[in-house]
Amino acid sequence: MKLAIPDVISPSYFPAAAAIELGFFKQEGLDVTLEHIRPVTNTWEALRDGQIEFVGASAHAALSAFPEWKGVKLLCAQGQGMYWFLVMRSDIGAKQNDLSCVKGRKIGAAPWIDLGLRRLLQEAGIDTQRDNVDIVPIPPDPTAKVSYNFGVIAAKALEDGKLDGFWANGMGCEVAVRKGVGVKVLDIRRGDGPPGCFDYTFSSIATTEKIVKEQPDVAAAAIRAIVNTHKAFKADPNIATKVGEKLFPPEEAAMIAELIRRDLPIYDASISEKAIAGVNKFSREMGILKEDGAYDQIVATQFSNLWKG
Repeated sequence: MKLAIPDVISPSYFPAAAAIELGFFKQEGLDVTLEHIRPVTNTWEALRDGQIEFVGASAHAALSAFPEWKGVKLLCAQGQGMYWFLVMRSDIGAKQNDLSCVKGRKIGAAPWIDLGLRRLLQEAGIDTQRDNVDIVPIPPDPTAKVSYNFGVIAAKALEDGKLDGFWANGMGCEVAVRKGVGVKVLDIRRGDGPPGCFDYTFSSIATTEKIVKEQPDVAAAAIRAIVNTHKAFKADPNIATKVGEKLFPPEEAAMIAELIRRDLPIYDASISEKAIAGVNKFSREMGILKEDGAYDQIVATQFSNLWKG
């Protein structure tokens, strides 16, 4: 079986990768390999087309391949809340949770990931046209020696002066801040941003409705693998380094345990009705959903007893 994620050098989907590398899927009787399929729309399309069995990615982006949530089931969360960071160049005087710094600036964000930034700017009273906020794709790095990953590449683009800021994962944020080229402006999961933006999306584990119906034991095993990974992180965050050394370049591998330690409070596999209501609302507001899907239509609620382990 295959589990695909859109970014590898990232803490956002690290529970999925670690569940494979640390043997938690195998412990549940599943032989699962990790696939890197980018961008996130391609990840979800691969699930829809039967090329993979599981996706570990942003919940709202499922709608890119499964309109109106038809045919997909969210099994559990890799972590709670919207998990991207807004980072701005360190020389422009940006301050944490002060969005005035985006006016007149060029900000890099990946497709479908950019929707979260666009909506929170609207909620904060910033009009991208009026305030000349240019949200653009993240420029590729032709010198990169590893597989393309949005956060790390965004940090490099910021360092090279190709962007004034970026909206990307925690690894990209950490690289930029440690190098002194970026300042963290928004950390949504720790209270930054306008009200409600925490629930725009979250990092999920998903499969098809068909697999849930025909192979419920497989779906349940995948959830247990993620829950056990969360437990392992909480017992010893340093085990993340072992996985990082296998999957990441040395610089990022040395950082991952600290990022995992910081994220321990959000490692909860539960998918609440509040979270789904937030994703539905956000998705309607951004024009990617017509009508709210029912909680038990979107989420494989028959396995909810497994979320707490």
